[in-house]
Amino acid sequence: MIILWTDALIYFLVLAVIILTCSLRQQEHFLRPWKLISHSRTAMVSLVFLLFFIFIGLLDSVHYKPSKGNAQDIISVLDYWATPLREHQEKSYSAPFATHLYSKELISSPNKENRWGYRRLQYAGSHLQNVEADKASDILSKAFVGLIKGTGLVIFFFCAYHWLTQIPFFSRPPVNIVFITLFCLIGLTTLLLELSAYYHVMGTDKVGEDVFYQAIKSIRTGLVIGSLTTLIMLPLAILFGIFAGFFRGWVDDVIQYIYTTLNSIPGVLLIAASILMVQVYMANHQEQFTSLVVRADMRLLFLCLILGVTSWTGLCRMLRAETLKLREMEYVQAAKALGVPRYQILYRHILPNVMHIVLISVVLDFSALVLAEAVLSYVNIGVDPTTYSWGNMINGARLEMAREPIVWWSLAASFIFMFGLVLSANLFADSVRDAFDPRRAAE
Repeated sequence: MIILWTDALIYFLVLAVIILTCSLRQQEHFLRPWKLISHSRTAMVSLVFLLFFIFIGLLDSVHYKPSKGNAQDIISVLDYWATPLREHQEKSYSAPFATHLYSKELISSPNKENRWGYRRLQYAGSHLQNVEADKASDILSKAFVGLIKGTGLVIFFFCAYHWLTQIPFFSRPPVNIVFITLFCLIGLTTLLLELSAYYHVMGTDKVGEDVFYQAIKSIRTGLVIGSLTTLIMLPLAILFGIFAGFFRGWVDDVIQYIYTTLNSIPGVLLIAASILMVQVYMANHQEQFTSLVVRADMRLLFLCLILGVTSWTGLCRMLRAETLKLREMEYVQAAKALGVPRYQILYRHILPNVMHIVLISVVLDFSALVLAEAVLSYVNIGVDPTTYSWGNMINGARLEMAREPIVWWSLAASFIFMFGLVLSANLFADSVRDAFDPRRAAE
């Protein structure tokens, strides 16, 4: 098993979330908002989609070296499960569910007569004898088989859930909507997986690689950018924001000077300069980066680092303002009068009362960071070009959209997946904001 830097940070983040959840599950002020979220249909549907994306990202974060192949190859569990998608590489462009190439070329026949036409794909639809007559019925039959597999899988999980909890499927509205969402999501997934074994459901790119495989692999990149950047920025924002608001004086002046100076530097230029430094370092120390996966992972990690360093200032300002208000509250003044140490006041009275701001900001910033990766990759200062990401897919699609005939499916695939993740994050963020807002709680 190979543990990359981003893999290790992802494992640490998952462990931290589990520990934090276990430590706060008995706290009523923490449970009450989540009970409100669990009764929101919009929140539960978006949460199911987010957990689905996270599950795919975790599968793609378990890396190992295969027993067969190049000694420098590193693949993930998701790559192993998607071996047909990964290995069924065609010659060039092909449209979704196509059985022939998208562009005409010179074809040589056995009788040595050359003709100008569309060459048959090597893998997609290769099992069909008569493409024109059998293609539509074959797609429908395989889609039906995939849907049946998904239905059986959903029924199995919910039977196990009913057996373990003794709670009926449709006992309350959130369970209903979760069941319907899982049924649609798993059914669609198994349907696409069944079809992907025989067709390129979202076509192929210029070098013949499956676009559906690229879009799935890009999920991990989006999640890493959103989660690891948050992991880097949170300690800086919480520490500096609370200290600036609580101690004031020269501490407040120094912290304000730091984030004001940082905000005055154009973020794109700072990111571009940092990425250039990483590229120079990797070029001068090639013995440390013997694999393309390791090189791409290091650039992804450094991009998360620089985004985290440049994006903590907004949350720091909000925490400073909230701390300035909290330090004047009666219970904080009483704690000072009783001689309670400052670090205990910060830990027991200030920090718990600003966590709703932290949680709301984290959830809201997640989607913004996913979109930021797409924008940065579009201008070639994002992740490594060999890394699967929606930004790289959009960057490559700009030239494909200008050719004749137009190649639209790479842009469409990246848009659909990125739209699904960002929309789910935004809808869930709205529910979290409403549930943790103290003014709504007072109502």
